Amino acid sequence: MNNQFGHSLRMTIFGASHDSHIGILIEGLPAGIPLPAELFTADIDRRRPQLRGETTRHESDTLHIEGLDNNDTSTGAPIRITFQNSNTRSTDYTHLVEHPRPSHADLVQRRKYGEEYNIAGGGMASGRMTVALVAAGVVAKQVIPEVAFTSELISVGGNSDSATFDATIAEAARMGDSVGGVVECRATGIPHSLGEPFFDSVESIIAHLIFSIPAVKGIEFGDGFRGCAKRGSERNDSIIDAAGHTATNNEGGINGGITNGNDIVLRVAIKPTPSIALEQRTYNFREAAISALTIGGRHDACIARRAAVVVEAMVAFALADLKLRA
Repeated sequence: MNNQFGHSLRMTIFGASHDSHIGILIEGLPAGIPLPAELFTADIDRRRPQLRGETTRHESDTLHIEGLDNNDTSTGAPIRITFQNSNTRSTDYTHLVEHPRPSHADLVQRRKYGEEYNIAGGGMASGRMTVALVAAGVVAKQVIPEVAFTSELISVGGNSDSATFDATIAEAARMGDSVGGVVECRATGIPHSLGEPFFDSVESIIAHLIFSIPAVKGIEFGDGFRGCAKRGSERNDSIIDAAGHTATNNEGGINGGITNGNDIVLRVAIKPTPSIALEQRTYNFREAAISALTIGGRHDACIARRAAVVVEAMVAFALADLKLRA
């Protein structure tokens, strides 16, 4: 299977949810970038399950980095970052081989990669894999130190009142159900002229990486779908200075696939996790009939909350790759 991305800065993700370890290989990183282990702590902690309604699977997330010099600095050689998996319960998933989860990748993974493919924990389609993406994002941020990020959950279950988010997620968990959400990411300090028209547009490259995050179902830049309800006279971003800054930012910092120097603003739709405690009726391959399925296992009632830092990481990696191409 091909799980690589990048042009000048490249990453390859490896492992699976219940393998002994997972990780990321990063190539094309310039020499001279300090990468001490403590640099990763803040973003990795942002991804950890901590609140009610989040998975009870807790891993240490202690990372091991190979490819640095004795001062924990990049040399220009590839670096390899790994995380050990220790808190696994693979037997929770054995019945899903013949009775795959609705809206999950259980069935399609086994059809594509063979009957021996291990779907325990979701295989490569698991949210567990995103810790490796977060690590890649931390590395990428060191390539673009001039860029600052703000990423947050702005909607849960269709409600944008942040005061209700915790209660909404807790109620879904209590009922054995799940809810989706929307994450907004803003990148400030963007240089102009990154990206190319058409296939290497900034939107194309960011979207490619955003859709690598499990459970992502949509992305919009600037005012996105809402802008389609406006007239051009209402929506156009007037240029207000010689640097190209604009009075509004409906384009989300990108014109014709190229950064214009304004903030890049995007929102990402993340579906409710399909792994719910409620009984569902779906096709059972052993019985050759539709029957009741109880999934079991340990799952988030809302994966969108922990996904904000993952979205940020993938935006950072895209921008770092674009900067190194320039």
